[in-house]
Amino acid sequence: MSGNQSVMKRGVPWLFFLFLTASLVGLVVVSSGMGYLAISPSQVVDIIVAGFSGQDVAGLPDTFGYVVWDVRLPRILTAAFVGGGLAVAGVLFQAILLNPLADPYTLGVSSGAAFGACLGLLVNLSFLGSCSVPLLAFSGAVTTLFVVLWLASVDGRLGTNTLILSGVIVAAILSAGIGFIKHLADEQVGVIIFWLMGSFASKTWLDVAMTAAAGCFALAVALFYGRDLNIMALGHRTSESLGVDTSRTRKILLVCGTLVTATCVAVSGIIGFIGLITPHLMRFILGPDNRSLAPASFLAGAILLLIADTITRAVLPSEVPIGVLTALIGGPFFCYIFRKKQQEQG
Repeated sequence: MSGNQSVMKRGVPWLFFLFLTASLVGLVVVSSGMGYLAISPSQVVDIIVAGFSGQDVAGLPDTFGYVVWDVRLPRILTAAFVGGGLAVAGVLFQAILLNPLADPYTLGVSSGAAFGACLGLLVNLSFLGSCSVPLLAFSGAVTTLFVVLWLASVDGRLGTNTLILSGVIVAAILSAGIGFIKHLADEQVGVIIFWLMGSFASKTWLDVAMTAAAGCFALAVALFYGRDLNIMALGHRTSESLGVDTSRTRKILLVCGTLVTATCVAVSGIIGFIGLITPHLMRFILGPDNRSLAPASFLAGAILLLIADTITRAVLPSEVPIGVLTALIGGPFFCYIFRKKQQEQG
């Protein structure tokens, strides 16, 4: 363990949390002013303050207020809350499964959400308006979780390896189903492919509310069970001897992690590797204590995904699906972690 890690682990890293919070707020302001219509940070702050207070901003065109408040800010905040929610879900899954390669997609939850959404896009369901596809994606993710838990349960207990294997099996079946849906889609195949690659385009304040509620709920649960997660890292027998119901706690946290992942995927589409990268980076800085790791990962995940979305929206000449960019960044990182784990085991 390096010296700086030891210093960080001896106390609550308030300065680090303050730095992450300030960075996130600053990034929201700066990114809100970036785009085809450039707006200065001070003007963005005036617009945001006026928006929350219900007043008009004097001296600024109405176009500025519309672009920031109705177009950019919902997209930016949705990206931040999705990044934070996926990062917390990654912390939960890695702690539950005791596997550094676990993330919100290990259990096939993303494949379930994608299958439900693709089914809705194929038949063009609109019984709930714009909420139809997200609702089907959410339903597919939750259904997938229960199938995986059913496959992995033996005498009421869940094994780590059994859970991962069950998730891989179900994800493979669902991926084949998604391929078949794309084959049947014909003219709709472009819409399905675009949704599968992930995007924050055209997000509304309803999307902000949904992802904020899911992300904050997951963070609260992670903090509540932080001590139990730390004890569970010591092994099943030690956890039971210290009064932690490992099986019950694992099921509760699996459901929580899946719910936040399902909500995020239903709103934004498939965005991978945020739940894998962020907990590792924060664990390297703060150490393994989940009580500090969860809130730090929430903030860092929000920052990482917001940076990625800002690059695709305002920096690149044409918008690239956010899932493609996170996969290009996260893929090599995943290979590095996998290789390092293999060397440690060898």
